[in-house]
Amino acid sequence: MGSDDKRRGGWLIESGAQTGILAGRREGERDNGIISDALVLAKPGIVIATALAGFTGMVLAAQGLPGTTAALVTVTCLILAAAGAAMINNVLDAGLDLHMARLRGRTAALGRLGERRVFLAALAAVAVSLALAVCFLNFLTALLILAAVLSYTVLYTLWFKRRSPFGAVVGGIPGALPVLIGSAAATGSVGPGSLLLFLVMLLWQPPHFWTLALHCREEYAVAQVPVLPAVKGESFTITSIFLFTASLLPASLSLWHFGYCSGWYGGCASLLWVVLLAFWYMDIVKGRRFERAFRVSILYLTLLFLAIMVDVCVM
Repeated sequence: MGSDDKRRGGWLIESGAQTGILAGRREGERDNGIISDALVLAKPGIVIATALAGFTGMVLAAQGLPGTTAALVTVTCLILAAAGAAMINNVLDAGLDLHMARLRGRTAALGRLGERRVFLAALAAVAVSLALAVCFLNFLTALLILAAVLSYTVLYTLWFKRRSPFGAVVGGIPGALPVLIGSAAATGSVGPGSLLLFLVMLLWQPPHFWTLALHCREEYAVAQVPVLPAVKGESFTITSIFLFTASLLPASLSLWHFGYCSGWYGGCASLLWVVLLAFWYMDIVKGRRFERAFRVSILYLTLLFLAIMVDVCVM
């Protein structure tokens, strides 16, 4: 073979190798894109909050740390069910989300993946969650998981969200059910203590959402979603926020009053409530920083869960 032929052959080999590398990179980028889009649609913040609520429910019901296997299976079930329900919610709300600037990332991700593919993946995630619950936990846990998924996707998303300014009150049901799911997984039943924590979450959810609705009320109005600020006005919404917030204190302290937590928790719950109230007064009434009020609400609930777990396991 002449020198020109050798150079030509070497160039072809090098070119082929580069083409293969570029194709591999494009395939990897495509895979990464699918994963990142799926994570956006799964709403990881809500999934983490769901898992934390469920684990707190387990600790409270068991009055201590649950078994490792039960805890891992329960958290896995909650993650799969919450992610599946979130993806179904994205598909059902696709038409509404197009009108909301803050949700452009979700609508773009849904468009790239396709509604049918996302819906089937969501159903598979929920099905796996239910199967794991039936096989490794108990039927009550599976039934409560199914109730959480259906109350979020059907009762709230398809019905109350589109028809009532008080949809957030009903929407609190699927948000609070993970506590009962954790209780059922840990003990096979739903005890009074878990019901009290369920009540706390029911009372926390509406004002938490209404702070976001105040921040995004113009987008909700364009999308024709009848959230409380768009229907009843800002003053009525703020009054409702503080009425629900006032009820949070006795509800959270009921865990101490009825002996499920100690006085240490009672002090923590009272302090957290005072701090929440102060921040919400500054952010909602004085500063109109509704988005920060929304984030403070998340921090309040997270710290309350941690206080419960530390109190039960340590104090």
